[in-house]
Amino acid sequence: MAMIGKVRRMFHRQNKSVREISRITSLSRNTISKWLEAPLEGEPKSRPRPPQAGKLTAYHKALQQALATDAHRPKKERRTALALFAEIQAAGYTGGYSRVTDYVRAWRQGEGQGAATKAFVPLSFELGEAFQFDWSEEGLVVGGIYYRLQVSHMKLCASRAFWLVAYPSQGHEMLFDAHTRSFAALGGRPPGHLRQHEDRGGQGQEGQGPYRQRPFRRDVRALPV
Repeated sequence: MAMIGKVRRMFHRQNKSVREISRITSLSRNTISKWLEAPLEGEPKSRPRPPQAGKLTAYHKALQQALATDAHRPKKERRTALALFAEIQAAGYTGGYSRVTDYVRAWRQGEGQGAATKAFVPLSFELGEAFQFDWSEEGLVVGGIYYRLQVSHMKLCASRAFWLVAYPSQGHEMLFDAHTRSFAALGGRPPGHLRQHEDRGGQGQEGQGPYRQRPFRRDVRALPV
């Protein structure tokens, strides 16, 4: 309504012609004439244009099939928009590349969000089969003085039982002592040196992550699940 009022004031009060109003407002002369002749009930609404078929319309189904298939593949194995463009070009597409990229982007942000089904494999462990070990840094105030401590965390993967030991710093002596104290508190220990899991899933020099100790299974069989 604001633009209609502006157009009417320019025409009736400022005595400007339809051509001048069109030049000032960048509106078409047909729109200005329609507004000047229409009653003041509301701004005329433009009729929406029906969607028109383009050069890419005939290849929408092929692109949807390809994108849905790629959604179930690893990201490195998915076809890029350029590869899909080359495929439909070979099938007879004569349009531009930007049309394909726009369609691929819109599909992945819309329908493609639910196309790929994410799955995971739940981990299950037997008693004493595996445990996790890691360090954290904690603060402690004693007598008004702040101390920074290194805390070892050991957790059994089956029962989720855990044990914490605090140290002034990290080192091999603290590492071995933390394992010894934790094994003693949890009711068992492996009868040899620590052996890291074959897949080296942990990080850091201590090999954080699950250690699988086959002999340890017998020592903690009585721990709660």
